[in-house]
Amino acid sequence: MSDTADIMESTLEEKLKKLEEIILGYGQMIVAFSGGVDSTFLLAFALKAYREAGCPDNVAAMTATGPQFAADETGFAERFCDSLSISHKKMDVSHVLDVIRDNPEDRCYHCKKAIFGTLKERADMVGSILADGTNLDDMDDYRPGHRAIQELGVASPLKEAGLTKAEIRKALAAVGIDAAADKADMPAFACLVTRIPYGERITGQKLEMIYAAERYFKERGFTQVRVRCHEISEGLMARIELEKDEMEMLISGKNGVAPADYEGVLRELGFQYAALDLGGYEKGKMNKSVVA
Repeated sequence: MSDTADIMESTLEEKLKKLEEIILGYGQMIVAFSGGVDSTFLLAFALKAYREAGCPDNVAAMTATGPQFAADETGFAERFCDSLSISHKKMDVSHVLDVIRDNPEDRCYHCKKAIFGTLKERADMVGSILADGTNLDDMDDYRPGHRAIQELGVASPLKEAGLTKAEIRKALAAVGIDAAADKADMPAFACLVTRIPYGERITGQKLEMIYAAERYFKERGFTQVRVRCHEISEGLMARIELEKDEMEMLISGKNGVAPADYEGVLRELGFQYAALDLGGYEKGKMNKSVVA
């Protein structure tokens, strides 16, 4: 191992030690558990830390549910907690769509304030710290929701420990919980509302169409996929973002699906047109108009 690799390994080890100290310092905690990579790592790591401290029941999880969250992520959260006997509550926050219906640029602030406000009330009732999966890299994107989390007093131990997304994925494989390690190779995910451009109305129908379309692509071998939903004069257009090395698979039909077949499925779901984004998938692409 090179000197650089030694330094990187040592740095990650130090960060994980700091994370353990932070978590144990809470006494007891509830993880806002979306089922994504970051919150999965946080919950798994916290369970390991409290187990080794002799108090595994000091960590629990809460998952917000509603049409803005993909059902497969919510399902994973439920199965994960069941498999490890982690106390887990689901909280229906469908009412939040009424708060963000008009989709302003600070939508994420109002959404997080409403959702985490609900979760925080429950955590406060049982005397637990509420923690989320925000990490150091999240600070590089337009994140008005982080302001809401800070205002509510929600803890972000991954960020506090200085962990990046790459480090979290690396640490997942070593946490000692198979269901968590499997998440290390899973693509990043964000709530379905992020597929709708600011200023365009958020509806339950759009969210259902987006979720069904993304699931269709994933079932045909695509890993990281975003189906952006744009309003046009004729109705709705789906703009498909894929990893650049997977775009050729769609165009060539190597996976046995012709390009016209994708368009046909998207039309059946309610989209009038479909377009492939030639720039490919890019984190935070919908925020460029805000941060430019």
